[in-house]
Order: sequence, then C-alpha cells, then structure tokens
Amino acid sequence: MLFDYQEFLDGIDREAYHEGEWQWEEDGYTVTRTYTYSAPGCHDSCGVLMYTKNGKLEKIEGDPLDPCANGRLCMRCLNLVEGVNYADRPKWPLKRVGERGENKWERISWEEALDTIANWIHDNLDAKGLGRESIFVNHGTGRNISSWVPFLGGACLGTPDIGAIGFSGYSCYLPRTCGTAAGIGDFPIVDASEGHADRYNNPDWVRPDVVVVWGCEPLKSNADGYLGHWLVACMQQGTRFISVDPQLTWIGAHADYWLPIRPSTDLALALAWLNVITTEELQDKEFIEYWCAYYDELKEHVAQFTPEWAAKVCEVPADLIRDAARFYATAERGAIQWGLAFDTQVDSIQLCQTVSNLMSVCGNIDKPGTNILVRNGFEINPGYATAQLYCDPDTFAKKLTVDLVHPGCTQFIGMADCDAVNRAFETGEPYPIKMFWSQGANGISCSATAAPRVHKMLEKVEFCVVADPYMTPTAVAYADIFLPLKTTAERDSMRVWWTPLRAMKAVSEWYEAKSDEELIVALGNKLNPELFQKRWPTLDALLQDYLDVGFNLYDPETGKSYKSAGRSKAGMIEVPDVHTDFWKKHHDDGTCSFKSLVEDRCGYEYDDFCATYYKYEKGLLRADGTPGFATPSGRIELVPFATFGAWGIPPLAEHVESLTMRRWMEDPEYRAEYPFICINGSRSYEFFHSENRQQATMREFHPMPLVKVSAQTAEEYDLHEGDWIWIENTEGRCRQKVHIDPTLNPNYIHAEHGWWFPEEEPAFPHLYGTFDCNINNLTASYETGQGGIGNPLKSVAAKIYKCTEDVNEPTPGEVVTKLGGFRDDYVATEPFAWTHDNTTREGGRF
Repeated sequence: MLFDYQEFLDGIDREAYHEGEWQWEEDGYTVTRTYTYSAPGCHDSCGVLMYTKNGKLEKIEGDPLDPCANGRLCMRCLNLVEGVNYADRPKWPLKRVGERGENKWERISWEEALDTIANWIHDNLDAKGLGRESIFVNHGTGRNISSWVPFLGGACLGTPDIGAIGFSGYSCYLPRTCGTAAGIGDFPIVDASEGHADRYNNPDWVRPDVVVVWGCEPLKSNADGYLGHWLVACMQQGTRFISVDPQLTWIGAHADYWLPIRPSTDLALALAWLNVITTEELQDKEFIEYWCAYYDELKEHVAQFTPEWAAKVCEVPADLIRDAARFYATAERGAIQWGLAFDTQVDSIQLCQTVSNLMSVCGNIDKPGTNILVRNGFEINPGYATAQLYCDPDTFAKKLTVDLVHPGCTQFIGMADCDAVNRAFETGEPYPIKMFWSQGANGISCSATAAPRVHKMLEKVEFCVVADPYMTPTAVAYADIFLPLKTTAERDSMRVWWTPLRAMKAVSEWYEAKSDEELIVALGNKLNPELFQKRWPTLDALLQDYLDVGFNLYDPETGKSYKSAGRSKAGMIEVPDVHTDFWKKHHDDGTCSFKSLVEDRCGYEYDDFCATYYKYEKGLLRADGTPGFATPSGRIELVPFATFGAWGIPPLAEHVESLTMRRWMEDPEYRAEYPFICINGSRSYEFFHSENRQQATMREFHPMPLVKVSAQTAEEYDLHEGDWIWIENTEGRCRQKVHIDPTLNPNYIHAEHGWWFPEEEPAFPHLYGTFDCNINNLTASYETGQGGIGNPLKSVAAKIYKCTEDVNEPTPGEVVTKLGGFRDDYVATEPFAWTHDNTTREGGRF
C-alpha cells in the first residue's frame, strides 16, 4: 500500500492549520477557510484557505483539514489569484454605445442597468402583447447553473425558455442522469469513500478492485463533481483499471487494459460486454434475482452482440473486448467512471442506460467499492423545475419543447429543447425570440454547436444582456447591457451537488460586481417585487430559503412545500417534511443557517444518505420507505419498458452511427475527401471550457490551441510540432497548432474547444480570435438521438492541411462576421429524428 490515510492525517499540524476555526489572522493576512466554485474554476468545490490583505485575494492553498479534497488542488485553484485579480475584469455595468461588435461601452449604474432591462421588457414585450416566452435565458456550466439561472429565468424574467444556446440535443450530463434514472432510479458514482467525512478510514468502506474509466480523463477534468485524485488514491491502495478511450490518457497508461475504440462506438462495446457477461454467466445471480427486472429479456437481446461483431464496429480486437469484460465482471467490487463522451453521441441515452446495466448485472450497485447511489446534500434539490414554479402557467405551457422540432420525441427534460430554441431564433416559429439573456456563458466560443450558424441567429436578436465575470467574445458580439459578476472569491453561496453540503464565503470585493445570487435579488425586486419583497428581499433571505425549502413553493402558515410535477401549476405536488434530516439535526439549537454553516462547521456538512450503503435494502430510495429502487417496479429495470416507453425511446438498445459517420464508413469518396475522425472537446489541466484564457500562468503552460495528430499522419503530411494547420469539413473550418501524439490512431485527430485570446483585438471581425480556432465551426445543429438526447460532437469528419501566409485570404472570423459564414444554405424547417428502428425520418438533418 502506497497510500496510508491515517499517516496523512497524523502528519497534519492541526494547530498550525487552526482546526475548528473558519477565519484567523496570520502574518499580516486574513485567512478564510472556505470552498471554491466557479468562476473561474470547474464543476468541483474544493476546500481552500484564502489569504487576503486589505480586502484583496493574495494567495490560495489547499486545506488539508478538508475531507473532500484533503488539501489537494489542481492548477485552476492554485492559480485562482490571477483570475480573480485580472486587471481587465469589468468593474461596473456597461451599456453599448456603438454598433454591436465594435466594443464601445459607457459606464452606467446598476439602477440604470436594471431600469433599462425592465423598461425594454415592458415596452417591447408586455405593452405589445408579446409573452415573456420571447425571452431566452442561456447559461454556461458550473456555479449551480441548474438552480440559480432557471430560478432567475422563471421568478425574475418570467420565461420558461432556459437552457443552452446552439447545444443540439441534451449533450451534457443529462443523458447520464436520465439514462440511469430510467433503469435504476438514482445516479451512480464510483465509491472512492467521498460519501464519508472520515473518508478512507471509514470502517464500512472498501476500495474498488477494478475501476473502468470510460470516455473521460478525470485528472484533467474533475468532471461533474468527481475529483480525479480520488481514483489515484484508490490506485495507490491496489485498485486496478480499465481505460476505454480513443486516446491514451494517464489512467490508460497505468491500466491493465486499454480499449482504444473508434469514437462514438461506446454502445457497441457495452452491448458486447453484456453479451460476454450473460453468455458466460458472470453475472451476480443473487442480486439479479432479488433486485433486478427483465434480465431474461436483456440476455436474449444482447445475444446478437458478440465481441466479434463489436470488434468490427469499435475497431479493437474481439479477444481484448472479451478479456476486459471478464476482468470487470469477475472483480468482487467493480465500478465505472464515465464522462462527457457518453453524452456527445446520437445513441447517448441508450448508451448511458446500457452501461448502468453493466453495473447492475454484476451487482456493483450501492455496496462498498462499487457504484454508489447519490443525491444532493440533504435533499436540497432546486433545479430547472424552479422556472415552472414561478412562471405564469399559461406562459409556461408555451415552453419550447423537443416535439416541436423532432416529431415523435417527448419532453422529459426541465430545460428548453436546444433545437426548438434554435428554430425559434431562426424562423420565429412557434414564436420569435426577442430577448437573449446570457449568464456565465461564452456560447459562441464554447458550447454553441455550429458556432457560425449560432452567430447568425444571435446577431438578429433585438435585445441582449450578458452577465459574466469577464468581457467575452459573446459579450462583445451581442450585448446591449453587460452586467459584471463576481468570482468564487467574492460570493456567498452554497453547493448542494452530492455531498457534502458546502458553503462559499466571500473574502474580497471587486468594484461593483454582483454574484449570481445578488443579481437575482436585485432583478427580482425590480421585475417581480410582489413576490421578492415578500419572500426574498435580501441575499440573506434568498440563501436561507435555499437551505430551508430549495425554492419550492412554500406556505409559511401550514409549513407545507410544493414542487413541480408537470407542465402546469395544476401539477404541483406536496413535498412532505422538507430537508428532514438536516433540520431535525440542527433546528433545535438554531444553527440551520448559512452563517452557522460557514462559521460553526467550517463550511461543510455531510449528510447520512450518501454515506449509507445498501440503501435499497433499507427503504431509503423509495418515497414510501419500502425496500427497493425508485423505479415503477421497485427493481432495477434492465429494460426500462415503462419509463423509456413514456419517453418515446426504444427500451432495447442498439448502436447507431451518426449521419456523418455513416457516410464516412460507407462512402469511399467522402472518406477520401475527409479522411479523419476529429475528436472534439477533451479537457486540459489549465482550462475549464473557455475559462482561464486570460491568466498568464495558464497561457505559459498552454499558450495556443493544439490539435493532436499521429506520428504517421505527421510524416504523411510533412507536419512538425507547432505547425499551424487548417481543419475543415462541409460545415466550416478553423486552425490549430500541431501536437504529435505517437499513441494516436492515424485515422483520428483530436482538436481542442473553447479557445479565444483575451489579449487580442475584441472588435469585429476579429472578436478575440474566437472563430479562427473554434472547432465548433465544424459541428452541425439539429442532429440528435432517441428522445432528443445526444449530439455527435466527438466524431466529426474532417481533413487537414498546412496554413499558408496568404494575406488576401479571409480569416474564419471575417468569414463569419462579415461574409455571412461558411454556408448560406441553412434550413430550419425540416424535422429530423431517429425512428424506433434507428432509421432517419424523411427530411434529413436541418
């Protein structure tokens, strides 16, 4: 054993780290024990010590007394000081004075900014009989965006249309949450002891024997609230690994098995693993007998998907598929850690459900060292449903849903459907989008699929507000009003995503910037004073309500709370005994407050739910308290007939190729023209999506966007390390610098996303250079999978060639902002969706 947790704990000088104190003075600094959460940052919330002097953040350290991260920090936290103190951060609200894209602004007060917004909505929507559904609210990622921004949209602006701009299909995290909810009823994560305050010393915890790291690089991404170093600690204690990834990652280099599958063929591999497990009877028979439904139907279905079949699809040897499946299935305690790659393919929802089946048939559910089932800390669950709670029912009924653009699909996601939003922008059907609100989102640089097309959509919008800590390409291009937001060092807030419940305490101020939470209070009191002055007049009231009832509808006279259960307020259901565990534990001594969480508990509190194993045996998963799972049958539904049936999704999974990959595989001329599969969007140590590009230290480590090519490709194309090359297909092109990867398959290239250059010219046509290097110039809108889930972002066909010094050639930025884009034939009138037999409906992609 290389890692001894008790030895680590014994080595901490607890007096030097002021155990039990949340703040103290040290060497001229005020030191605050708190937690981070973007921006800038990532999806995680790590325990830190923030050192301030005269109200300015000077340095940051990991807190070894924090059981969540144990003092370990990645580059994003260690370099937080640069992001917080970035000299060109906007200091106060701004109003555009030139044309859009000219980057000409004047300083205004918050009062003027909010009045301008309120007056525009009144004069251009309310007074003209246009509904608030004509406002679209766009969010980025991190910072509790599934709660704060939908709440802002519904309670402040009164719109049901909240989501991601240009993000065809629900292609981020939701496929995994929905895919597992359908079969298991709850969300599984790898048990690396993170549910316990005493972590690796917990007597009930046992490290996993085998972990499959599938479609992610957790050390770089720390994705979805999961810290990569947790897996390294397991490795040091003896856990062995399988890596499923087209690229050789650090985990892959240390794994017993590496399966470099062809991008977006993950479902074929998962079906083949189930074939091996069921035909060789490697399943956990007792767990299946007592706790699973439809095993025989699953076994019969996967009998056709042999390793030999999958080998042809995935382009890895059948024996390797078979051996890796056995290695996982025969482990006493196996677990699967998955990533965004699961969400970015057209068979996404069935892939996520199928891989949850792998966990289930092997009995690797909610026992120590497997995939444990988790929920938000103390059941504080504000999410997209908050928009429905406070939006006018008639307005909410007009929400842009998936069936409007993908016939046969059923809306079962809280956010507005991405393609329905795209179509409303482009055609005005079923109603026009008049106002665009972007919060913490740099859409055209990062999330916008078919970025040039999205630019065409947004340049036509009548009124745009951008709220962000930094001036971004999206802000320069479209904003009429810019609202400066605080960073993690300046905000009072909480993180409830899994456990523990964590608090962020402001340690500094940045001029007139407001936090997301302060903006909600200010905007709500301006636009919806009757509600806000009664319930959320101040930030303190908002934070306490978040803890008390999670923004649910609440009747203080009866003590009853209600949440959404449909598309109208008639569908509200009562929530009994809100946050029972937290309040029973703390209410009597009066410490159930944000202040107490910060000062009395040093910013965190673990609940019992995520620390408890075998919850299905103990009646902790079902609302009625009976043993079983939170599914219609009470069992894990290996074939989710009821739920997938209600959602219009075939319950028996089959691998589907995207339209592009189908053509790439079947059309020799097309493949000759575009010989590479371009993998898009993998993470780096320095950046989180489009964040941190303005930090000098990060750029010293990673100055320019890199496209990986194989050594064979470099030789064939006469490419050298650092050469600029064009990446191009039928949708558009961009340029990035060559990085030669000798382990990469010669048929693949790998390009980075989220790039822009804050040090360069912001005004049109350059726009911080964001379109010049944007790999989303090559992606397409309106192709999605079953249920309107998934989009093929990580398997794009492309060609490459060297950049030349042709000064007369327009840059991609000029093509997009001045010349109308790479295509002039976009059509947003023909529906597209996969049918139940995985053929395309008439009309093809938009």
